[in-house]
Amino acid sequence: MPVTTQHYVMLYRNLIYTAITRAREKLVLVGTEKALSIAIKNNKQILRYSGLGVRAAGRK
Repeated sequence: MPVTTQHYVMLYRNLIYTAITRAREKLVLVGTEKALSIAIKNNKQILRYSGLGVRAAGRK
């Protein structure tokens, strides 16, 4: 998994946690400790526009 400051918009704690917990056998983090530190400290919620709520309600 790339963890670099070049992709700072993706540096969220929950994304790192998801990658770690979904890895089956092994997870390789490639990047810098600084980027990983930023991601771990960034506990902000990500607003996602998945449309799941609309689908769950049976609307289009």
